[in-house]
Amino acid sequence: MPYSVPDLSYSFDALEPHIDAKTMEIHHDKHHGAYVDKLNAALEGTQWMDQPIEEVLANLDAIPDDKRAAVRNNGGGHANHTLFWEIMGPGGGGDPSGELSSAIDDTFGGLDELKQQISDAGVNRFGSGWSWLVWDGSALSVMSLPNQDSPLSEGRTPILGVDVWEHAYYLTYQNRRPDYLAAWWNVVNWSAVGEKLDATRAG
Repeated sequence: MPYSVPDLSYSFDALEPHIDAKTMEIHHDKHHGAYVDKLNAALEGTQWMDQPIEEVLANLDAIPDDKRAAVRNNGGGHANHTLFWEIMGPGGGGDPSGELSSAIDDTFGGLDELKQQISDAGVNRFGSGWSWLVWDGSALSVMSLPNQDSPLSEGRTPILGVDVWEHAYYLTYQNRRPDYLAAWWNVVNWSAVGEKLDATRAG
């Protein structure tokens, strides 16, 4: 069954003023849509077409050589953006709670340090890529990866990710990536992030 772009659970303008409606529309419909189209073309007629994208990305070495780069780039783009839409929302920001809050405190010493590490990883990512909060099987950690590479291909499970490709912020922030990253924390849906951590820990 072909992959598809998931519908947003909120309107394009729901994250304003932090992320503008035009950026959301182009990002979701055009950029994510292009990744899905190219992913489907790469996997058409293979056994991988019916597999969850998480399984595909966790097993990139098993993808045929002539398809692997396209799957890495476009499959990563699909998975990364799907998570990105899910962990943002109107009325976001604030503080995490429950097990997520405890895990952040245990690992980073508090939310402010986590934000600093995520933002630093995003600011210092040369060119395009993502900054991630991941679960490595025993603890949380922060990592940055280039392009559309997925933590899943590194054996880690992403629970929060921020897109630092220019298409994610340029209409409002131009070259001011640090300003975008600072504003982005106002749209994080911590409940969704917490649910991802709970599901990951539960296996």
